[in-house]
Amino acid sequence: MVIKKVGFSSILISLFLVTLLVSPVFSTELDEATRTVTLDSSGKTIILTPEQVKRGKRLFNNSCAQCHNGGITKTNPNVGLELESLSLATPARDSVISLVDYMKEPTSYDGLYSIAELHPSIRSAEIFPKMRNLTDEDLLSVAGYILLQPRVSPEKWGGGKIYY
Repeated sequence: MVIKKVGFSSILISLFLVTLLVSPVFSTELDEATRTVTLDSSGKTIILTPEQVKRGKRLFNNSCAQCHNGGITKTNPNVGLELESLSLATPARDSVISLVDYMKEPTSYDGLYSIAELHPSIRSAEIFPKMRNLTDEDLLSVAGYILLQPRVSPEKWGGGKIYY
C-alpha cells in the first residue's frame, strides 16, 4: 500500500470542487425568466440582476434568516414567505414594492396595526441594529430574493421544519 502525502492546498481545491458540484444554483446561473419578479400590484415586473440576487441572499441571510430561514416564520408557522401567504396578507405582500413597504413599516398580517416594535424594520432600526444601514436598493434586493425563491426551491421555500 502506498500512502501519498496530500498538501493543504490540494484539500482546499478538492473541497471547493465538491462544493461547486453539490451547491444550489448560483445567482449568475439563473436565467432571466427566473430572475423576473413582480414589481407592483399592477403586475409590472422587473428582472433582477445577478448582483441583486447575490446581494439579496447575503442581506436576507444576515438580517432575516434568524426568524425566516428557508422562508418560514418561526414566530408563526402558519404564515411563511411563500407566495400564497404573501398574497393573502392585507395588503398583499407579493411584489417588490409591497415587501419593501413592509420592511420599512411592518403591519400585522391583517394590516390593522403596526408591528414595528416586534418585527425588524427601517422604522425600528434603533431596536434592530441590522436594519440601520439598509438602503432602498438593499431592500429591493432582499424583496427580489424572497420572491424568486419559490422558483429556485419550490418545495423547500416556506416548507417548514421538515426541511430546516
